[in-house]
Amino acid sequence: MRVIIAGAGEVGFHTADRLTREGHEVVLIDSDPARLREVEERLNVLALEGSGARAETLEEAGVRSCQIFIAVTDVDEVNLVACLLAKQYGVPTKIARVKSVGYTARGALLNAETLGIELLINPLEAVAQDLINIAGHTAAVEAAEFSDGRILFVGYRIDPANPVCGLGLADLRELRAMYPFLVAAITRAGRTLIPRGEDTVEAGDHLFLVLRKADLPSVRYLFGLDESPVRRVFVLGGGPVGARVAESFERAGIDVRVVDEDRRVCEGLAERLGQALVLHTEITDVGTLLAEGLDKADVVVAVTGNQEKNILACLLAKRHGARRALCLVDRPTYVSLVPSLGIDACVSPRLSTASAILKHVRRGRVLSVATVEENQAEVLEMMIDDSPAWIGSPLKAIEFPEGSLVGAVLRDGEAFIPSGDTVLRPGDRAVVFALPEAVTWVENFFGGVA
Repeated sequence: MRVIIAGAGEVGFHTADRLTREGHEVVLIDSDPARLREVEERLNVLALEGSGARAETLEEAGVRSCQIFIAVTDVDEVNLVACLLAKQYGVPTKIARVKSVGYTARGALLNAETLGIELLINPLEAVAQDLINIAGHTAAVEAAEFSDGRILFVGYRIDPANPVCGLGLADLRELRAMYPFLVAAITRAGRTLIPRGEDTVEAGDHLFLVLRKADLPSVRYLFGLDESPVRRVFVLGGGPVGARVAESFERAGIDVRVVDEDRRVCEGLAERLGQALVLHTEITDVGTLLAEGLDKADVVVAVTGNQEKNILACLLAKRHGARRALCLVDRPTYVSLVPSLGIDACVSPRLSTASAILKHVRRGRVLSVATVEENQAEVLEMMIDDSPAWIGSPLKAIEFPEGSLVGAVLRDGEAFIPSGDTVLRPGDRAVVFALPEAVTWVENFFGGVA
């Protein structure tokens, strides 16, 4: 399938990387020659200098045979014009990144439907939702829901005092009768692996679990995780992401304190929010924040435009007693570094946006996708039909793609964790974990490519 991407920045580069690894023919357009040279050195794509908003550039890129057009430059209007041009050429799927909420807000005159663009993605809204999802799951470093919320994918950091620290995976499997869950993967020292029975859980590991939502309390109990509810949240940064996160927590009846150094931003937040306390100060002003209860915060979310300051603020919050700290970072090296610093989780606008694009690009029987921020593995919800040759065989007899496993199944509205004797049936929805190199194989294996 031919995919044209206009914009070779972080989002365009990351999306192109994922799509080429899945076997798609990708053309990446950008007006910056230096950026394109880097693209040609690192990716197996056709790099084309020019503007995605010019017809002659799209012609050269092969727009007449293009199935998906993605515009992710830094300028909203360029992205929209590029998609409208692609529409004139009959491209069936157009996706544009827009930073202005004016295009994605409820009631917007120029929205995806009126423009004839299949998907408009606002990166700030995408990252705010990811932060809200993670904050809503106590102690989780990753969180995603599947099968209408019946199945959860969650990641937990294992501390030395955790009850499962030192246990073998075989021991954990024996507990599944009482605590139904599956350990989908372990990330250790920057490396992610599909666990085997002889593997042992070590301090510092990130364990990624698949389980039924109904079993979450018992699994938290097994792992010795804090189940106390979130009562007080500090949102450090009152920009679009911070405001969106604060509003969500406020609607849930949580005590919210929003901090920003810009007086005008604070005045706007005070008018926009209801009961939240708005503080006009630096997010690293520990003395002021402690006076307002930072040490008793259940969650601290740092979401300013300064990544380094977000990291520092989270470290200070954790040092002074905050229970959990989440931060917004976008530099790839920071995404992999943050977990080792003791910060509970990080979210990247680049990865959140690229993940949202990939969810829409996927076709066939891929119903939903979640990308793991830390290691770029994916969790895919697949619809099973009668086409795979292995239908009718138990899971233990099927040779699945290396680096993947079936974590949960939804059948006739009921979710369950499969065993080796489980036989998948047409109509089942399977939640499958796949390391990055296995994603394409998984889609083909389950017949997910249309």
